[in-house]
Amino acid sequence: MPRTLQQRLGRLGEDRALAHLVAQGLTLLERNFLCKAGEIDLILMEGPMLVFAEVRQRASSKFGGAVYSVTPAKQQRLLRAAQYYLLRHKIPPPCRFDLVAIDGEKLSWVQNVLEM
Repeated sequence: MPRTLQQRLGRLGEDRALAHLVAQGLTLLERNFLCKAGEIDLILMEGPMLVFAEVRQRASSKFGGAVYSVTPAKQQRLLRAAQYYLLRHKIPPPCRFDLVAIDGEKLSWVQNVLEM
C-alpha cells in the first residue's frame, strides 16, 4: 500500500492509465515490474505486441508537462528494464514503449515513444 501522498497520487494515476489502456483493448500482464535495471509501470499485450507503458503525471502542463518529464536517463532505465524482462522469453515478441501522460485532468496516450 502506498505510504506517502505522492505514492498514493502515483498509484491513482497508474489506475487511471490502466483503465484507459484496458478500455482500448490492451490486456495487463504485469504492474510495477521491478528489477535491478529499473521499473516498468505497466506491461500489457495488444494482440501479438508486448507494450511497456510508462505513466507520468503532473498537476499541470506548466514547465512542459508529463511528456517532457521522461529524461534521457529515465529512457535508458526503461530500456534496460525491458531487456531484463525480455530475458524471460525464448523468442521475444514484438514490443514497443508507450507513454501515458496525465496533466491535471488531461490524459494522453502516446504510442511507440522509444526505439529498442
